[in-house]
Amino acid sequence: MQPLNLPTYKFRIKSNENKLFIFDILRKKYVSLTPEEWVRQHIIHFLIEEKNYPISLMAVEKKLTINTLTKRTDILVFNTNGSPHIIVECKAPTAKITQDAFDQIARYNLKLEANYLIVSNGLEHFNCKMDLENEQYIFLPDIPKYSKNE
Repeated sequence: MQPLNLPTYKFRIKSNENKLFIFDILRKKYVSLTPEEWVRQHIIHFLIEEKNYPISLMAVEKKLTINTLTKRTDILVFNTNGSPHIIVECKAPTAKITQDAFDQIARYNLKLEANYLIVSNGLEHFNCKMDLENEQYIFLPDIPKYSKNE
């Protein structure tokens, strides 16, 4: 798989019938190793190992309903109160990060009201703190470290 603009991690990868699978430590199972999944797994490990987010506060492909449509967040991180804290939208490394990606995550956030939004294709990462009062993004140079107080 393509090298990403993230630290490298030791992943459990297996092959079955000429398809590759990667072990997802959140879902506790092997999932198909697509380019988007490659990015997702790197970001999961980055949040856990570099930013100290507890596994117990993270979910993958969490369902939400927007205008009768069922959608899924790529990664959702909760705070200690169980409220959404970070929404992560992962794209394949070949996908350009466009306004559509921000529109998609913003629609999710209308429902979830998370504090932070992250959009990444593994090569480019956009980290935003939400200013819900003024309905705007505040772009950050890095993802904040885990804090029990947020």
